[in-house]
Amino acid sequence: MLNKFQKFFYSKILKRKYYRTGHCLGCGKCCKKIYVKHYKGIIQDEKEFENLKHQHRFYTYLKVIDKDETGLVFECTNLDPETNRCKIHKTRPGICRRYPQEELFSMGGSLSEDCGYKMEPIIPFSEVFLTIQKKETNKKTNKKSWIRETFFKKK
Repeated sequence: MLNKFQKFFYSKILKRKYYRTGHCLGCGKCCKKIYVKHYKGIIQDEKEFENLKHQHRFYTYLKVIDKDETGLVFECTNLDPETNRCKIHKTRPGICRRYPQEELFSMGGSLSEDCGYKMEPIIPFSEVFLTIQKKETNKKTNKKSWIRETFFKKK
């Protein structure tokens, strides 16, 4: 559970809605069936992908395994198929070190049920709900006061 300062820092400064908990279980699912989002959106064609390979070394580790309505589907070539472990774990790119990130959800992705990581909301729904309830209560109270003062004021 996050303290008040951590909640403020994550939500107001970093503009995050979730924080990561847990640890990697080494299943390798995060290295398979990957969509790659670039500044234009999810990569749609191989020509676009070839251009990206010159921009960052991470892209050179990927191979196209499929294409669907969302875009190209990739798999990391550094995943050992027998052990489901990364062959370059100590020197893996930052995007792999930071997995999973909140952006995964903004793209419609999700973590597998058996993933050791969890994305926890920074501000739990119960707090959000209470805040909304308080605002609604204050609105009603303010409306009642205004009506009382405007129409039923003793002269």
